[in-house]
Amino acid sequence: MSEKKKNKKLIFLGALAIVVAGFSLIIAFNWAWDKSSLNDSCMSCHYHTDADINWKQSVHYNSQSGTKTDCAACHLPPRGTMDYTKAKLSAGVKDVWSYLTKDKEDINWDAKGELEYARKIVYNESCEACHVNIYPEGISDEGVTAHLYYDDNKASGDQHCINCHLDAGHYNPNYKHAALTEAPKGSGVVYEAAAEVTSFENYVETVPGTSAAISMIAIPGGEFEMGSPESEPFHEADEAPQRRVEVSRFFMGEMEVTWDQFWAFYGETMSEGRTPPMVIYANNSREDVDAVSGPTPPFGFPDQGWGMGDRPAITMTHYSAETFCQWLSLKTGKKYRLPTEAEWEYAARGGTTGAYFFEGKPKKYSNEGFWNGLFGADTAYINSYAIYVNNSQSRTQEPSLVQANPFGLKNMLGNVMEYCSDWYAEDAYSQLSDGAKDPKGPEFGTEHVVRGGNYTSDAAELRCAARSHTQHDEWLRTDPQNPKSIWWYSDIKGIGFRVVCEVPEGI
Repeated sequence: MSEKKKNKKLIFLGALAIVVAGFSLIIAFNWAWDKSSLNDSCMSCHYHTDADINWKQSVHYNSQSGTKTDCAACHLPPRGTMDYTKAKLSAGVKDVWSYLTKDKEDINWDAKGELEYARKIVYNESCEACHVNIYPEGISDEGVTAHLYYDDNKASGDQHCINCHLDAGHYNPNYKHAALTEAPKGSGVVYEAAAEVTSFENYVETVPGTSAAISMIAIPGGEFEMGSPESEPFHEADEAPQRRVEVSRFFMGEMEVTWDQFWAFYGETMSEGRTPPMVIYANNSREDVDAVSGPTPPFGFPDQGWGMGDRPAITMTHYSAETFCQWLSLKTGKKYRLPTEAEWEYAARGGTTGAYFFEGKPKKYSNEGFWNGLFGADTAYINSYAIYVNNSQSRTQEPSLVQANPFGLKNMLGNVMEYCSDWYAEDAYSQLSDGAKDPKGPEFGTEHVVRGGNYTSDAAELRCAARSHTQHDEWLRTDPQNPKSIWWYSDIKGIGFRVVCEVPEGI
């Protein structure tokens, strides 16, 4: 054989070997690519056994059609797209790194089941790839309304299928995709009469006809510096200028209104239809009424499955909180209401003047900053006084887990944000003069003041002077009802309230 033919043969064999090797690599890669999307592969890293058990109890496993939906069908975009490739590579690297560097016992699996996290790892496009027709035969009128709202608003990026179908892939017995039909039943003695207050001291309010009791703390009147100096870490412009404010004495709930207390109100006043808001005047006075029409049923479990009892009641609107106070006033013959912003900050400080009512500086406790972000914030002391992002486990907690402030009030700075009666204005303090007595904030506004951090807040937001406000439209963003609820928010969990009682005349 000539040298020329020999070279051609070698070139041909070499090219053939390259082609065979290339096809072999492609076949092997495709096999590995497909294999890595199977449930067994997913569970080799995500070795939380409850995830597999709950999936097998869900409608994505026990479906009426007999179709079984696997992990990748929900947790990756549809196959064959560039988004699928990018998401799978990104998730794969992250999952392998977590598997190699983290201990299973250190992972907060409950937090990964919350809606906020689930939105990041479940794709609407994948839901729609299977559920091509979202108006199937037999769908309820409420379902049609909700899906029409989804269709009209999904382009905004705010709408997610799992906003309403969180338990479709992993069954959760504490989740309910339906309107709550009745309030959970209270336990314990049913009180016949309201508490009799004859002196300015702590008392326990007993709500007649219910088993609800509210521990009230006597807050002495006094003066304090409202707001924070520019030198305070994390100071915001709406906390200035500082003003000397005088506050009259009042009673305040030892803790935020609990689910047991709120359900007593709901059980007596719940309304099937939508009632118009009560008349609230600019000075926060309300029309006297003989009865109160309360909330319509919430959709699902408003406690998010975290537990009820003494945990703070959450997700109700400012109007709902005010109606609770109106009901409580009628039931007890006393004047209950939401605190003013000045009363709230005065009570939260408990006679102290620092950033918190307890020892320590915000920069020491905050997760912000290079050093704390890298090595972790100091939590040893603050954990005793507030439920916040570093100790909440991504949910509200029992008030018994924290110590009270100097006035005897629990969780003033954490667990849930609390409504005040004032309208919010960024320059509200500029409108005050030193020595102002019992200020009530601006006469008009569009949003109400919210004070205190919640279970997702950084320590910077727990400062006594930190201010925030309602975001009414934003907090109703995914509510599919038309008109939207005046009683319950769909997009905020860490909001609640605490009541104030005015001191009866003659005491």
